[in-house]
Amino acid sequence: MIDVRLDAEPSHAIRRGKRVTPLTPTQLRAYVAVVRLGSVKQAAAELQVSESAVSLHIAQLRKEFGDKLFSRTAGGLAFTPGGLRLASRAAELLGLQDRTIREVSAATRGRRLLRVAASSLFAEFAAPGLIDLFARRAADLDVELSVRGPGSFGPLLLARAVDIAIGPQPPVVDAAIACRPVMNYRLVLVVGPLHPLAGVTASPGQLREQTWLLGPSATTELGGVPAMLRRLAVPDDRQQIFQSHAAALGEAKRGKGVAPALAFTVAPDVRQRHLVQVAGPHATMEAVWHSQVLANPDAMSAAGELSRFSSTPRAIQAMMRGAGVSVGHFRPSVHVTLWS
Repeated sequence: MIDVRLDAEPSHAIRRGKRVTPLTPTQLRAYVAVVRLGSVKQAAAELQVSESAVSLHIAQLRKEFGDKLFSRTAGGLAFTPGGLRLASRAAELLGLQDRTIREVSAATRGRRLLRVAASSLFAEFAAPGLIDLFARRAADLDVELSVRGPGSFGPLLLARAVDIAIGPQPPVVDAAIACRPVMNYRLVLVVGPLHPLAGVTASPGQLREQTWLLGPSATTELGGVPAMLRRLAVPDDRQQIFQSHAAALGEAKRGKGVAPALAFTVAPDVRQRHLVQVAGPHATMEAVWHSQVLANPDAMSAAGELSRFSSTPRAIQAMMRGAGVSVGHFRPSVHVTLWS
């Protein structure tokens, strides 16, 4: 185990007299998990250890710092100023440690690793073409793609758990993160050729009454699909969530309901009459994918390069041409694929 010693700068040191106190990654991981989840019980479950083990690590940190760090209140955990500072520094140190281990390992093999987090809709349909084209530009680059909730992009980047995130733009972007538009896209509603709404200009009321066939993107707060559901006030009992967006479209082809889809991905099926686009202004929505990277100079150079490259005409063409991830290889929580 690697001990993290905060003695690189005097302001970062934890001193008792002349002794610098070592902090272990295990202690820091326990504390960061409690901060993020707001519960010792949930932190223990995530770390797959006992609650008493997490409590012991917290107690050791409190003793070493001489700071309560946080207390329980009716509204959750209330952190002291020192507790908040430790949370920020611990996430930074753990991210740096993990990144160092990966980079040293990759350097030994003569490889670089770029970790990309993406929203489910982008990951399933646009990411394969983009990453394939980008990875072919650098022979020494491996790209790791994980499907994440767009709301987690900021914390993942700040903790250095990922190098770049692509998906819906959050309502508030941290000052330490650079956010730039990648691609405009249009959502359309499609049905099977024998569905009652095929060829019909549908009203909001008619759309609300349908069975909605949805992919994992419908379970998040950000993005075009959730926005469309909110705009039309589609009841929860009219929504069916599938493991992938491709699976939802398969059900739509069989006439089981309406499915929101990226216009460029369903265009061939619409031309061949396997699917029919629902007409009317309420059956479409415009949205934008954004990339996010750390804005400071320490951000991984490949991440900044991908952020710039992803909005170029060549990249957009690759995203629109790229085949979607097959249903059998897609997972709505965290799915990792390697390109090299």
